[in-house]
Amino acid sequence: MFMASRVSLSRSIHVILKRPYFSHIAPNKFPKSHFCPLWSSSFSFCLQSLHISTPLSVLPSHLLAYCYSSLSPPTMAASVENLHANPLLQDFEFPPFDVVDAKHVRPGIRALLKKLETDLEELERTVEPSWPRLVEPLEKIIDQLTVVWGVINHLKAVKDTPDLRAAIEEVQPEKVKFQLRLGQSKPIYNAFKAIQDSSQWQSLSNAQKRIVESQIKEAVLNGVALEDDKREEFNKIEQELEKLSQKFGENVLDATKKFEKLITDKKEIEGLPATALALAAQTATSKGHKEATSENGPWIITLDAPSFMPVMQHAKNRDLREEVYRAYVTRASTGDLDNTPIIDQILKLRQEKARLLNYSNYAEVSMATKMASVQKAEELLEKLRAASWDAAVQDMEDLEIFAKNQGAIEANDLNHWDINFWAERLRESRYDINEEELRPYFSLPKVMDGLFNLAKMLFGIHVGPADGLAPVWNNDIRFYCVKDSSGCPIAYFYFDPYSRPSEKRGGAWMDEVVSRSRVLSRNGTVPRLPIAHMVCNQTPPVGDKPSLMTFREVETVFHEFGHALQHMLTKQDEGLVAGIRGIEWDAVELPSQFMENWCYHRETLMGIAKHYVTGETLPEDIYLKLLAARTFRAGSLSLRQLRFACVDLELHTRYIPGGSETIFDVDQRVSKRTQVIAPLPEDRFLCSFSHIFAGGYAAGYYSYKWAEVLSADAFSAFEDAGLDDSKAVKETGHRFRETVLALGGGKAPLEVFVEFRGREPSPEALLRHNGLLPVIASA
Repeated sequence: MFMASRVSLSRSIHVILKRPYFSHIAPNKFPKSHFCPLWSSSFSFCLQSLHISTPLSVLPSHLLAYCYSSLSPPTMAASVENLHANPLLQDFEFPPFDVVDAKHVRPGIRALLKKLETDLEELERTVEPSWPRLVEPLEKIIDQLTVVWGVINHLKAVKDTPDLRAAIEEVQPEKVKFQLRLGQSKPIYNAFKAIQDSSQWQSLSNAQKRIVESQIKEAVLNGVALEDDKREEFNKIEQELEKLSQKFGENVLDATKKFEKLITDKKEIEGLPATALALAAQTATSKGHKEATSENGPWIITLDAPSFMPVMQHAKNRDLREEVYRAYVTRASTGDLDNTPIIDQILKLRQEKARLLNYSNYAEVSMATKMASVQKAEELLEKLRAASWDAAVQDMEDLEIFAKNQGAIEANDLNHWDINFWAERLRESRYDINEEELRPYFSLPKVMDGLFNLAKMLFGIHVGPADGLAPVWNNDIRFYCVKDSSGCPIAYFYFDPYSRPSEKRGGAWMDEVVSRSRVLSRNGTVPRLPIAHMVCNQTPPVGDKPSLMTFREVETVFHEFGHALQHMLTKQDEGLVAGIRGIEWDAVELPSQFMENWCYHRETLMGIAKHYVTGETLPEDIYLKLLAARTFRAGSLSLRQLRFACVDLELHTRYIPGGSETIFDVDQRVSKRTQVIAPLPEDRFLCSFSHIFAGGYAAGYYSYKWAEVLSADAFSAFEDAGLDDSKAVKETGHRFRETVLALGGGKAPLEVFVEFRGREPSPEALLRHNGLLPVIASA
């Protein structure tokens, strides 16, 4: 749901604060932004390490007075007192999500920025090319803003209000101004250059060298070398891009919320499963239809994934499917919520930014901090496209034949709103699997238990509830503690599992709350422990039933937990490259996609799949059918992701804003090579493509496929060791933990992969898992 290049020092604060959410529902199931969910007892001295080492409140009185120097003495005294009480400025162990409100944002952020300006001036005045006099004070500055801004940005994503939006929008330019001031600091940049050129360079650890090198590179990308007039132009671009991205995301959320389809005639929703009917009735109840029931309605359909997807897959009413589909692919493309001009402006500004930095296009800027180059990314995408095309053509032919055999009137003219419906019918027929009938076997509590058992087996950790330890923003939130084999806490995470379309953005994601850090240790001995967010948007419990999940939602949970594991199980003590920080963006999906593979592992799946009423384990024959269905329509699904990746690169390499082609022309042109059925002429999916216009995947959406090669090959190490050999699996899991999960951004991802796998990655495992090897062999 995921998450700019993760953390580098110069652009550092900008990158950390603007990190995209990791997710795995691709634009249709948006935002692969992804789906995801979340999950005490003995808190020893380890808990001390969770304190923010530099108190975020305790601002000196003279600074508080300075913040309000323009006010009259009585007003100033009251304002200073208010600042002392501002929850954003308190010395908290866990963010005070339960009490932070829009009214705290303006004064809290402004007071903090004043303090950080003072800290930065002091650092620049005293900076020396040494770790204690450069990197450590810099990390403290970065961390304070990262944590506090992270609190309000997270609340905007999960508990959005007009007041909160307005407050963030007002202080955001001030925050960006400070980011740029820090990222363009020549004293800091020169000190890093001096470290690199000094005799102490060889004595630095690999992680420290990575920090220095990435800091220098990011400083240049942040405009540190630009002359005054060009730097001013660069800074205006950055401010405007931040504002436009924020507005883009708000428009998507508002457009999604705006669509409601009230249905009173049960015939109109024939085919919808009981879970979808119950959700639609529950939504109607929340909208004032107090008499609504799942049996008799009325029902309200929305564009939120738990409502939208069942309509596409199961509604027999073709007109309803078409109406909902058209609404979905044209979100945020008309009226006050139209993102089209925002996209044009974003692309224009990104191109101008690239020109200022002496790059040919924005994709080259993006790739400067990634594993791939533009050429390498395009080569991989083309290789996968060639491997997927014939299979996708066959998928379409199979659907047409099947629909015709079922007597479907539309069989000779299948359209986009027919594909998922008939694909689901074909899957049911071919594999005798009905995804809705599987839901009772995948209750959220059982899935979490099984996931945690897998993590214990593979990585030797224990995940247990710690509810009540940390404040939360909604009663449905769960809080968990991760402990090592000795029972000592090593990390924590929040889990926000359910859809709340009125206040919460769609998709699913993982994000950090705080990172592991030696410098920010409370007691000077134990590093501060990492804390993560895991957020998803699955169907909430209905009545006395727990949240019952589709198999896809199960995969999503595993995916987001993979991201969280890399954040939480890091052994990096250098905070700027700990966990997911400092990892090249096209490698960051490795652990998340790796974890999805375990959903098909017999022991893991059988440990999860327990009927929520009877406790019966999923029958063996259904498990075998799930395995057989794993590659169902793999070619089509692959091409769908390739469309998104290719149009992203095309827009950031060859597209000319204001030229003869529109962005939608580009999408149509790319789709001719990546889609068996062309998108509708009025398709405006780009207007809701939050990954690249409101997140960190600009000229980087290919990363999903790039990292999928790495993740499939990583899982093949377990296959080679023998998935039925528990000893070998544990040994391989330990090696995975000590490399991919432990090393963070402290070592180049290719080196980390080779250290785990013993060789460089190969796409063979990915193609084999997807059943596409025969296709590529003949291509």
